[in-house]
Amino acid sequence: MPPNSDLVLGALCTDKSVPGRTSWTMLADERFANPAGQLQGGFLCAFIDTAMGSAAVTFVEGRKVFSANAEMKVSFLAPVTVGTQLRCDAEVVSGGARVAFVEATVFDGAGKRIARASSTYLYRDRG
Repeated sequence: MPPNSDLVLGALCTDKSVPGRTSWTMLADERFANPAGQLQGGFLCAFIDTAMGSAAVTFVEGRKVFSANAEMKVSFLAPVTVGTQLRCDAEVVSGGARVAFVEATVFDGAGKRIARASSTYLYRDRG
């Protein structure tokens, strides 16, 4: 069962076949619009965190872990209109037993870059 945050966002994992890499989709729902009718940045950040966090978890094959976001930087490159289908591709660029450095790019349905992000995730073993 997906986490509640993924259910609220409507975020769906479309590919996690390669350890340390995931792709996700999400519709820019009108519930997440700011007063200007664009996707509010915090919801886009939550979508990105979902994709990068899952990439971090798949990176540590053979271990059951939680990943905690220690910091995240997001560059918003273009506004997102309500109704836009988004795709986020995330990849661990470096990592080890305790930490993963992850980057992600968000695209709209036409393949235009919407945002770029980087983050550091810390691992904690799941009992």
